Amino acid sequence: MHNLAGIYFKSENPRNIEGKTYYCFSMVYPQKSREYFVENKEEYNNWIRYITSVIGHSDLSLKYEIGPKLGNGKFGVVKLAVNKLSGEKLAAKFMSKKEMTNVDLELVRNEIEILKVCQHPNIIKIYDVYENAEFIYIFMEYCEGGDLFTRLEKTKFKISEKKAAEYTIQLLNGIYYLHEYGIVHRDLKPENVLMSDNTENAVLKIIDFGLSKIIGNDEKCSEPYGTLSYVAPEVLQEKPYNKKVDIWTLGIMSYLFLVGFLPFDDKHESEIAKKTMSDPTPFPSSYWKNLSSESKSFVDCKIFFKKLV
Repeated sequence: MHNLAGIYFKSENPRNIEGKTYYCFSMVYPQKSREYFVENKEEYNNWIRYITSVIGHSDLSLKYEIGPKLGNGKFGVVKLAVNKLSGEKLAAKFMSKKEMTNVDLELVRNEIEILKVCQHPNIIKIYDVYENAEFIYIFMEYCEGGDLFTRLEKTKFKISEKKAAEYTIQLLNGIYYLHEYGIVHRDLKPENVLMSDNTENAVLKIIDFGLSKIIGNDEKCSEPYGTLSYVAPEVLQEKPYNKKVDIWTLGIMSYLFLVGFLPFDDKHESEIAKKTMSDPTPFPSSYWKNLSSESKSFVDCKIFFKKLV
């Protein structure tokens, strides 16, 4: 008898042993793999049918037509997929488990569980997850407009204050939703925001929850996660922090939207960290003279963040 919880099934090529053909399949366990040999093709097909039914294995190709590559992910590729029944386009992440450590696998599964909870227009939607011994396949909302950083690059980082406010409001809505569920993102940045389409009125979608964490109202984190230039001082100082670090990052992003560069930036990483921790928010008059006092007040990170904490 075998416990089939957490087991993956894998078809193998027929094997010729001492002049006789055997039909083969493997059962892949967390720490080992067992290979089985069947003499009869019909019996083999029965094994396949019954085992796949019991362990919930399904063939994603029955539901989705896999299209061209859209880009590269950390552990594999992202491809266009089309739901054969509805015709809806999706983005499919093909992630190789061979390239992942146990920590990586835990982060990916954490991201999947968080996305299953989230149902908000400014957060990427997850549709399906498939997993076998070699890969994890994640089917998500397809965003034709690409990421926000690329959109800003196309405009040479010059957008109106009104558009900057629209972007900020959408991100605030998404962050508020996450925080209401106790989720701290911990790696917000324009590269982790997608645009629903290529129009001026595209909806922003927060993505990449691999470093996210669910915490209680009074809980704090200590892991040094985030991206330099966007990360809050508390994280750099290795102090306990809470969900409000996402608000700091939003302030940094809003600053970028308004003037086209980051407030705490330098060629040397150590200098970026020093500026983030100790310098006041810079407001060079040549960039800020035509912007509203409200926008300046909103992105004055040091003052704004102190009020939150």
